[in-house]
Amino acid sequence: MDALKLISTGSMKETTPEFSIGDTVRVDVKIREGERERIQAFEGTVIAKKGSGVAETFTVRRVSYGVGVERVFPLHSPNVAAVKVVRNGKTRRSKLYYLRDRVGKAAKVKELIK
Repeated sequence: MDALKLISTGSMKETTPEFSIGDTVRVDVKIREGERERIQAFEGTVIAKKGSGVAETFTVRRVSYGVGVERVFPLHSPNVAAVKVVRNGKTRRSKLYYLRDRVGKAAKVKELIK
């Protein structure tokens, strides 16, 4: 078990971004197209965080052209270039799956004023 921990801690990122459930984040993802590599931004609301250690993931949801799109990102993946917090959200739950059933302004999360 200690050997697995050593291997997993070696592949973790040194600094992880600080964000929580309900925050609107912009995730920069590295995408390979043949020989070339580019960065694509995916902006949306964090509706879930799961796991711990090297297996930690977070789910980001946005509505694009009237269709809800959710992507699950591994936090320590080398394909995730950066995670920037655009807006802090005020929530009372750890999973915001109820936003899937809501439409329009009802699907928004209130902003946390610090």
